[in-house]
Amino acid sequence: MINFSEFEKKTGIIFKDKDLLKQAFIHRSYINENTNTNSSHNERLEFLGDAVLELVVTDYLYRKYPSHNEGELTALRSALVNAIIISEVASESGMNDYLLLSKGESKDMGKARQYILANTYEAYVGAVYMDSGYENAEKFITESLLPHTDEIVNKKLWRDAKSLVQEKSQEFFNVTPAYKVMSESGPDHDKHFNVGIYFGVDLIAEGKGKSKQEAEQKAAGEALKVKNWLD
Repeated sequence: MINFSEFEKKTGIIFKDKDLLKQAFIHRSYINENTNTNSSHNERLEFLGDAVLELVVTDYLYRKYPSHNEGELTALRSALVNAIIISEVASESGMNDYLLLSKGESKDMGKARQYILANTYEAYVGAVYMDSGYENAEKFITESLLPHTDEIVNKKLWRDAKSLVQEKSQEFFNVTPAYKVMSESGPDHDKHFNVGIYFGVDLIAEGKGKSKQEAEQKAAGEALKVKNWLD
């Protein structure tokens, strides 16, 4: 039986309903493998937490950036609540140590684990909301996720790197970028890709990720830096 007391100390949020806290960490695969458990998986809590998260982030961005238009605020929000950022925040919060997964899922440390962690973060937000209300859920999001806002804005991570680099490469060089997998490593459940971005025959930059899409975005981001196209 997992003891959540250390996690509660770390977050500063003590649950009245410990079963609700546990449910936030239960993946569907755990229920499928442990059919005798009386617990439920976390997908309903995730549904609720997703809505709470979106409201908290939207309210924060609306107040923080009064001169940004709707499109810019939407792009910023999307960058903040995407699965990669949320999974990193979940890891920083220590959630990975408390996941209740099937034996198969527990071995998978690749992209699937990222999504499980991101979903668990949202389920936890939903559980906090149910157990102690909006203010506590807002406090947790404010302390764990929102500090990443400045980095996202300063590095312009809210703009889609692939779209921007294509726009700039066509403007300055009249070429459309091409992406090529330079190498891949790891077992099927934990692949790592290294992708190069080319303007014609010229290799401009490389990026690494747990999927081809993620590696392409990283490569595009690096190309923007190389070409000094971020401003």
